[in-house]
Amino acid sequence: MKTIAIAGTFDTKGRELKFIKELVEEQGLATLCIHTGVFEPLVAPDVTNADIAAAVGADINAIIEKKDRATATDVLSRGMEALIPKLYAEGKFDGIISIGGSGGTSLATPAMRALPIGVPKVMVSTMASGDVSPYVGTSDIIMIPSVVDVEGLNDISRKIFSNAVNALVGMVQNQKEIKGDGKPLLAATMFGVTTPCIKTAKEYLEAQGYDVLVFHATGTGGQCMESLIDGGFIKGVLDITTTEWCDEVVGGVLSAGPNRLAAAGKAGIPQVVSVGALDMVNFGPWDTVPAQFKERNLYKHNPTVTLMRTTGEELAVIGGKIAEKLNAAEGKSVMMLPLKGVSAIDVEGAPFYDAEADKVLFDTLREQLADNVELIEMDYAVNDDEFALAAAKKLIELLG
Repeated sequence: MKTIAIAGTFDTKGRELKFIKELVEEQGLATLCIHTGVFEPLVAPDVTNADIAAAVGADINAIIEKKDRATATDVLSRGMEALIPKLYAEGKFDGIISIGGSGGTSLATPAMRALPIGVPKVMVSTMASGDVSPYVGTSDIIMIPSVVDVEGLNDISRKIFSNAVNALVGMVQNQKEIKGDGKPLLAATMFGVTTPCIKTAKEYLEAQGYDVLVFHATGTGGQCMESLIDGGFIKGVLDITTTEWCDEVVGGVLSAGPNRLAAAGKAGIPQVVSVGALDMVNFGPWDTVPAQFKERNLYKHNPTVTLMRTTGEELAVIGGKIAEKLNAAEGKSVMMLPLKGVSAIDVEGAPFYDAEADKVLFDTLREQLADNVELIEMDYAVNDDEFALAAAKKLIELLG
């Protein structure tokens, strides 16, 4: 019999969680109730808060005595993150659901993120209609807005909870084992302004027997790729579009964080890296561009995205960061420079064409890349077929 884990504060949300438990059992599935609250639960749980605290060496009674909600949330969140993957590995449940506000969501989602991709996970939350990146991260958690506060049962909350349970039960009951086709997985990074390059390279790599996962270099995309590399899924990387470093260094809205470009090097897998879209920093709509940048070279990419041309000074810093990451790589690494333009709008006659700024970037990489990184310079733009095919063929060469 399939089992659904129901995680939540069975002390403060006991009625609501009990309703979810009954909905699951009505459909013929077993439940595993996990109490993430501090006080006595309304429904006797299968996994107690003491079990959760013990998973990180803490004593629930000591936590209760402190009467400090922040401490309790921290300990129980870490305990869930440690315990839930262990329970799943032991075959104790097949899918997981939780409900809550900001506190309940913070308690449950770290544990959900720690589960493998593909394990059904549903979070019904008051936080689901805003920025959910702190809760979802690079996982496949399904966030469902609760619409009303998760407080009591009413016509709205019953419908939302019922839909959430139906969705999770459907996923668990109909889950099929997806067998791989045996093709090695490669990762590639793409932006709208580097799409022709990646499309050409992808077609070539797939014709040679590889599967290519393309990641949109929007911050989350880079983080997802790094996470999959860390997880051992990826055999090689065509990291053409490293633009997320512009946002990290200058302060745009699509940063992937300071660990971007670290995973492949740490894993020791082959990587062909380039400087795609390093001519731009990303902001939201035109009127959201920070005041200090209003006089810069700005380009309205679409109604919700405004691009800002990077300067030579910024590119010197960005180039240094990229060189630092590649120099630390333990595997084969290649840096390819498209000398005639790093994006579709950084070619002669285009809005972001700035040969002097690009030269600063190229010179920085020439000077700072260590001997373990092969440097290839080509007299083409990044989207020229010749450059794309050379990058793809180089990666295949590194793969051996």
